[in-house]
Amino acid sequence: MAGLWQIRESETVITGNETLLGQKHVLVALTRVRNEALLLPDTLDYLAGQVDAILAYDDASTDDTVAILSAHPKVALVVANRQWEEDIAARKLAEGRHRGLLLGLARENVPHDWMLCFDPDERVTGDLRGFIARLSGQDCDAVRVRLFDAYMTPDDHAPYESGRALLDFRRYFGPEERDILMLWRNRPQIVFAEGDGRTPRGMERITTDLYCQHYGKSLSVAHWEETCDYYIKHFPFDTYGKKWTDRKGRAIHTESDFGRPLYAWDETLFANAVLM
Repeated sequence: MAGLWQIRESETVITGNETLLGQKHVLVALTRVRNEALLLPDTLDYLAGQVDAILAYDDASTDDTVAILSAHPKVALVVANRQWEEDIAARKLAEGRHRGLLLGLARENVPHDWMLCFDPDERVTGDLRGFIARLSGQDCDAVRVRLFDAYMTPDDHAPYESGRALLDFRRYFGPEERDILMLWRNRPQIVFAEGDGRTPRGMERITTDLYCQHYGKSLSVAHWEETCDYYIKHFPFDTYGKKWTDRKGRAIHTESDFGRPLYAWDETLFANAVLM
């Protein structure tokens, strides 16, 4: 058992750094991944100075994702799923279960004050530990982080290569701001239900702070095309497939996907932010 969820036959819990288990932590992180071997070394190293421990759910990767996770000193536990869900609706519902499973395992094995929910292609900027410390006396359950998409442009589209720092990898970002709930206190009423995606329920007091660079659209031209194909094939057409079909062959940008100017990562970008 892991909180409200049971480990299934297709899932194996792998212990990473066992010295992280059974002791109290300030900030623990969880992530749900599939075939992220290209980004994971830098992702884990970047988070290593920010969080105390990491838990990951691997959804049937066919590359070295599980091995990379298991070997990193900040990874406490990995849930390795061996069975890829083909049904689109069932896979979408499973996102909440996967993260709920990790949250339950974290509460049982790596007790903590705060949880960070991240994707490997995201870089939350700033001092997370210092930010958490400043929240200690505030009446706040959770934090939404301001996320902006990085774009490939005519003079900046060389592919990302393993070993490079992803933070500040691209020069330009779209002004579209998505406020993503990434941080929450370890309170028993905060839980994931099936279908919740990356946002749990049970929070009453939420603030918006910090910034995040998102590189899902800008790793390489080849990755852009793979991303288009993935959303077209594996997600509902009306909500995802149609817009990603329109984006095929359009990896290089002179403006954002929403027709707005691109900006460097500075105060000008934030001043021109458009909340989505």
